[in-house]
Parts: sequence; structure tokens; C-alpha cells
Amino acid sequence: MKFICNKTEISEAISNVSKAVSQKSTIPALEGIKVRISAGSVELTAYNLEMGIRTSINAETEGEGEFVVSARLFSEFTRRMSGDEIKFDIDENLVITISCSATECSFPAMSANEYPELPKVDSARSFSVKQSILKSMINMTSYAASLNESKPVLTGELFDIEEGSFNMVAIDGFRLAIRNELTDCTEKYHFVVPKKALLEVSTLIRDDDDEKMCTICTNDRHIIFEIGNVFVISRLLEGVFHNYKLSIPSGCKTEVIVSKRDFTTCLERCSLLIDDKNKSPIRCEVGNGVIKINCKTGIGKINDAISADISGETVTIGFNNKLILEALKAAEGDKVRLRFNGAMKVIEILPLEGESFIFLVMPIQLKG
Repeated sequence: MKFICNKTEISEAISNVSKAVSQKSTIPALEGIKVRISAGSVELTAYNLEMGIRTSINAETEGEGEFVVSARLFSEFTRRMSGDEIKFDIDENLVITISCSATECSFPAMSANEYPELPKVDSARSFSVKQSILKSMINMTSYAASLNESKPVLTGELFDIEEGSFNMVAIDGFRLAIRNELTDCTEKYHFVVPKKALLEVSTLIRDDDDEKMCTICTNDRHIIFEIGNVFVISRLLEGVFHNYKLSIPSGCKTEVIVSKRDFTTCLERCSLLIDDKNKSPIRCEVGNGVIKINCKTGIGKINDAISADISGETVTIGFNNKLILEALKAAEGDKVRLRFNGAMKVIEILPLEGESFIFLVMPIQLKG
């Protein structure tokens, strides 16, 4: 078997699939990349039994077949070759020879017989979303997914699709993030995707892919994201996801419109006094056109204030600095709306207009 291909294209393909290579597995083949050669095409696959990535490139080919190659050697030798085209030659003993310009290297490959096939997902249950929108939805919600493996379903994100609305939701018990988009999909879908798979999907979407679509197919156990000629396959998480709609307040007693940059910078100054040994909630007093913020720890104390457009009741509330900061950094727009319903009710962070995203953060009871 032989193939000749463009160095940049094969390097990018290897980089894309390598994200799903198993680091430690009882099946040695899963620590490599499966290469399948067919007429005019080379297909690369990596699979760690939870997530798989498959892609293909055009190539000049001779012979057909498949084998598994060390992900590290395949990636490093290909990336470090000089020249525009690379030649790969695989002999009957599965020794792969890579040559480019004056450089030639060889190392053993493995049989693909023990490499498991990727799960198959019927395209009957599918819908499409713009790649740029999907990337935004993932980036704006993934921060709120739980890191606690005791309830695995909360380590993923809920895809809640019904009546032309697509909500992506993450929750960890202390905060909740919702990103909403309209969709042409008329079906009802409710499933939970692992955060790791979604982050990989996000990295595969280029920032300039504004109009390109991502097709999503799912069944009861798996999901496939089709991003151009790259396919990401992931298992779905089982379990009952929190009924997030019950957590969203129906109104508010205090509403604030504030510069996201000013509020973020103010909280970052306060955070300089907080570390693992010196923890303290940030105290926030809202009223009379001003947000007063102060914090006192064993390191020192700070008093700060920023102007804001405030309507409704005055409120004094405490919160965790990191939880609010992560929500603010995920929010889009120059200004955000903050909504309060008293000192011990969740804090809402929303866009200046509409509800394309809703971030909720639990408060902390202040002493004294």
C-alpha cells in the first residue's frame, strides 16, 4: 500500500483525530490512529471508546487496506518533514516508511483487526445548526458543567430542542448556564453530551466558518457532529438532568444594567485578595446608581464602586468571585443585565436585550 499527499492536509487531519486517541487502553490499537487507504482517499480514525473522530483527505493511492500507526510517531514525523508532499509506503509486514525530500524514516505499524468500529448512528434523527452558533453555544455554557463525577449526567450539557427553540444547558449545583437559539427543527430532542466532546467540537470549528453548517445526528446512545469532512462521535450520558426551567426566576425586584468590562475589572481587583487559604465572599451593595463592592481576607481589604443603571429595590448580596467572573467572561456584549430577588435568591446575568443567554449564580450568605 502506498499514498502520496499534501503535508499540510495530512498534518491537520492527524491533529484533528489525535484528540480522540486513547492514552491508556487494554486494547493497544486504540493508542494509535487507524489509517484506511482506498482509491484516491485516505481516512484517519481515532477512538477511545467514549469519543471518536474520523476524517479523510485526498491522496494519490496505490493499493487498498488499513492499518494502525502510533499516533505520536505519525504526528511528529509528519509535522517535522521538510517539503510540500509526503510519501507513505506500507509493506506486507506492516512497516511504514515515510519519505519527504531527502528524509526517510521507518517504523512498525499494527494490524487493524483489533480496532473497534465507530458506533453507527442513523441520520433519521438529525438537525443542522450554523457552526459559528454551535461554537458560541458551547463556549458560553461549558464553564458551568459539573466537575463532580458522582453525578455523571451533570458533567455534560443538555441539548433541549422543541417548538423551534434550541437550549444548551449546563449546571453544577452552584450555577446554571443557558444559551438559546431559534432552530428550524420541528422535532423534540432531549439528550446530554459529555463536555469533553463538546469542547473538541468547538476547537474543530474555525472562527471564520460563519455560514457553514454542522449536521447533528443522534440515537438513544450516541451522537455524531459532522463538521465539514470531520466527524465527531460521542456516547451520550445517561441519567435524569435537572429540570432547569424551574430554576429561572419569573421576575425580579432589582435590575441593573452595567458595563461588563467595568464590573469584571472591579471583581478581578477584589480577587487579588482571595486564594485557597484566604476565602471570603464578595459583598455587593446595589442601589442609588452605584454598585459598591468590598472584600476582606487575611491578605487585605478592598472597597470599590462602579456606576450602573439601577431600578427597583436596594439589595446587599454576597457571592463567590470566581463563579460571577466566569459567567461575565462567557457573556456576550459590552453591557449585561443583572437581576436580583433579594439577598438569598439566585443572581441572574442576561444580555442587554432578550434572553439569548441566562446565567444563574447562587449567592453566599453574608455574616453580620
